[in-house]
Amino acid sequence: MILILNIAECPNTNSWRSSRGPRDTVIKMAFIKEESEDVWIEETFRVKQEDAQEQTDVPKSCPAKLRVILQDHDIRKLDLPHGIPGTVSELESIMRKTFGLNGNFTLHYKDADFGEEYFSLTSTSEIKDKDTIKVIHIVEPPTLTLTFTDVESSIKSASKTCIQTSVHTSVTDIYPSVSSSYSGSQDTPILSLSEHKTQRSQRWPSEFPVPRFAYDTELVLAAASEAFKKDGIQLNFTPILPDILEKLAETIFQYVAYPTSAQLSDVAEALIQKYPCLKEPGSYNGCYGWRQRLKYKMGNYRAKLRGLGCPELDVNSVKKKRAHEKAPAKNIKKPRKAEVNFLPPHPQGETEESLERERVELLNEVKRDMNYQIISEKMAKTFSIRRQEIVSQAIPVNDLKYRWPALFNAAQINEEFERITTVNLETTFMAKLDQYSPKIMSLVFSRGRSSKMSIQRIKNMLLEDYSVEGRREAAIRSLVVFLRENEEDLFKEHLDDGDIANEVMKIIITRGSTMSEPARATIVIEGMEVQQDLDVPRACALLMGLIYALNLSYPKELKNTFEAFQKIFLELDDMKASPKLRESTHLNPL
Repeated sequence: MILILNIAECPNTNSWRSSRGPRDTVIKMAFIKEESEDVWIEETFRVKQEDAQEQTDVPKSCPAKLRVILQDHDIRKLDLPHGIPGTVSELESIMRKTFGLNGNFTLHYKDADFGEEYFSLTSTSEIKDKDTIKVIHIVEPPTLTLTFTDVESSIKSASKTCIQTSVHTSVTDIYPSVSSSYSGSQDTPILSLSEHKTQRSQRWPSEFPVPRFAYDTELVLAAASEAFKKDGIQLNFTPILPDILEKLAETIFQYVAYPTSAQLSDVAEALIQKYPCLKEPGSYNGCYGWRQRLKYKMGNYRAKLRGLGCPELDVNSVKKKRAHEKAPAKNIKKPRKAEVNFLPPHPQGETEESLERERVELLNEVKRDMNYQIISEKMAKTFSIRRQEIVSQAIPVNDLKYRWPALFNAAQINEEFERITTVNLETTFMAKLDQYSPKIMSLVFSRGRSSKMSIQRIKNMLLEDYSVEGRREAAIRSLVVFLRENEEDLFKEHLDDGDIANEVMKIIITRGSTMSEPARATIVIEGMEVQQDLDVPRACALLMGLIYALNLSYPKELKNTFEAFQKIFLELDDMKASPKLRESTHLNPL
């Protein structure tokens, strides 16, 4: 197949083609298809993209727009009706006023000559209409102040610190502290220590760390290990069994309250790997009996903690269930999508009444659109009471939006997702999407005739829009098609008379009339618009964040797609992918 492109110059276009000189002849470009039509699809769009770029090289006095990255999850559009300013300081002043920026910052721009890498902006002549600008905040070094006090007050302060440390240690026996996170980077909002004590800070480890047992148990295990290496003698572990199971249960609960069979197998395998003398001769893998013992031990351990008022377990007590659900195994509320903090207890010293007052203050802050830092701190502080409302009471989305309007802000969706899973939502999602996109596209383009129409439609979309967002959207659509699910169940093209009242979970897409106008997406949940004016890939990421934040289930018709979002793009519980998902994607990037 031969594709002929005719490019003829108009007589009155020298204002933007003056650097190229007159063109009196017609340029003919031919691309010969050698292997597949995908070769000329990409080459054709490259030529279109170059011409479109030349057309946007307008004089600086014309109105212009810039894409401004304030943070990784906060990207804005800056309209410049009078064109790009003549100096960098003028541009910084406009951005400071438009976006309410505080403190010192510098601007970086993307340089096409160096593979779209960012460089410091020293002159506005280096940017043009629809370029990308990134705001880099300058962090001032901390100021150290030395304060001299007398010896007596220092001793009192040290005593007080010891008391606080002992109390902190008793709390972390059940819920590990994140004091290491507290003293970490200052680039993200940091909570006070008391607000972190009751929250888990780590996901299930790839290699389970076997804890240190009681001193006498360690002596027995050390002697037994030497005897096993020398003579292969197995240990009679009955006397030390209670201590081993108790310590293992405590360590497991630091990661998850309801471990799966696979997780219990990880613990049993780690135990006999560290202490081979504990292997069971009659077991097919030497640790099957240990997994069963851990299963029953975790049940007893949860019963003990439930009696102490642990909310994550107390919510499943028979007395807290409805009349038609009063059975131990009926409708158990527990993490089902690898949540780390599914239902945490309140911070120390806080009650439902005090946290309700915080919620009211937070509501007032949101209505006045006040300090973002204050809103983030109050959202973190009220995390426990918010999760109890969402998980225990199953409040409708409409009521949640009234009680917790900040929860539906894009930045807060990211922070809530990280509180629940310890994973950065948008950064992880986009990075893994870009990593897997080439393989997803190659897999779907190799499909048979059953998906031929869908594949051709995706190829046509790439011809019209080969931007980063366009390629990401095409990869997501390709994944849906490859998993034998319908794109229409996730995406809906916007119609003027379209009714969203009956849409349970959908991404509504509005496309521009020209190639330069990117598609915009709106997230609809339970007939309500909860996020607007997004690009399509970001809408998919934020929809995942809302599913976790609102404790929603995956739609049955899109179960495989959302499982791919969770286990491939967000790497949550990725070792337990369903057979269909594992077979389809092989879970390995190129």
